[in-house]
Amino acid sequence: MRNVIILTAMLALSTPAAAQDEDGGVRDGLGLLGEGSRMILDGLMDDMRPMLEEMRPFFEEEVMPVLERLVEIVDDLAYYELPERLPNGDIIIRRSPDAPDWGEEPLPEVGPDGEVEL
Repeated sequence: MRNVIILTAMLALSTPAAAQDEDGGVRDGLGLLGEGSRMILDGLMDDMRPMLEEMRPFFEEEVMPVLERLVEIVDDLAYYELPERLPNGDIIIRRSPDAPDWGEEPLPEVGPDGEVEL
């Protein structure tokens, strides 16, 4: 199913880049192809919506707290290596040797209205 979604998305996104002939025949054909792709994606979403709604409590109660905690303790994922599973089942995420020292990067200044200058 994942391959079907990827293929459909690629087809839908590639339609504007195709060459067009003078009478617009290619444009019409590609427009129909894009419309058909959209209809397929809409049908897939309609089929998947009940499953996603059923999974929502699990994500809110189990997954989101873990992700929120990870965001709190990891400064930038680019500074870390891929996770590694140890023989005892523990999973570790090592900081890359070329990453700056922890806490070396200054935090952005927060303005009076809570604005952050990027």
